[in-house]
Amino acid sequence: MKLYRFPFKAMGTPCEIQLYAASETKAERAAEAAISDIQRLEATYSRYREDSFLSAINRVAAQGGTITVDNETAGLLDYADTCYRESDGLFDITSGILRRAWNFKSNQLPDASLIQALLDKIGWHKLRWVSPVLEFPLVGMEIDLGGVVKEYAVDRAATLCWDRDIQHGMVNLGGDIKIIGPHADGSPWRIGIRHPRQPEALLHTLELYSGALASSGDYERCITLNGVRYGHVLNPKTGWPVNRMAAVSVIGDFCVIAGSASTIGMLKEQQGGKWLAQLGLPHSWIDVDGQAGGSLIEESKDTRLR
Repeated sequence: MKLYRFPFKAMGTPCEIQLYAASETKAERAAEAAISDIQRLEATYSRYREDSFLSAINRVAAQGGTITVDNETAGLLDYADTCYRESDGLFDITSGILRRAWNFKSNQLPDASLIQALLDKIGWHKLRWVSPVLEFPLVGMEIDLGGVVKEYAVDRAATLCWDRDIQHGMVNLGGDIKIIGPHADGSPWRIGIRHPRQPEALLHTLELYSGALASSGDYERCITLNGVRYGHVLNPKTGWPVNRMAAVSVIGDFCVIAGSASTIGMLKEQQGGKWLAQLGLPHSWIDVDGQAGGSLIEESKDTRLR
């Protein structure tokens, strides 16, 4: 059995599927099915495409109206609703509108009055969701499923490969990872967690036989002014970046769960470590002062940022 690698780009990030198979044809067929589904999800839920279903939803949202969604979208909205409730309103798919204020390429902070105006349009509780009908009572709202769809795509891709009799492999969409099964010899996949302040350094390395891994942090998109770093993870209640956690990684059975948990861990600020511990999933975190913790690196609490 041989390892075949299939690099590609999707959802704005480098991706790769690695599969063990008895033949190249078998590996290619599984990878093609997985990549095709990832591309389908991107086309359906991209906010950059005018012809996406998400854009159709947001056209209705902009005017204040009602739209009926399909079963797959309903499932994603149900999950987003659960995350909103479990995070006390911090994981909010209506907060993507804040990108109108924050331009992380501009190297300047947005006007506070613009942020305040956008906050009036944010709040999952402000719309009505009774599956399969989504209603926007307020004019000018929008939703962004970016915090759910990529991880959901990872899980689906892994399942599609498994269904094609691939039992050893890994799906990696820009660092969101799902293990299909260990290496063909039974050994685990070794996955490095990047240090949030040292691009070439690893915070720690994991060995995974199964499950999924997702990370959230202020790795790339950020503005640094007067020694203060403003990352792209924005608090939907204030409109400003979180400023306590530098990076959070979570392991779960499914990537979509690991992904939302890592994001909520960031959004919880000072309570992030406690919330993650109570959640009970294997995790690690490092804050802006260089303090590190979590069940994955309890032995590395003296880690420091440079």
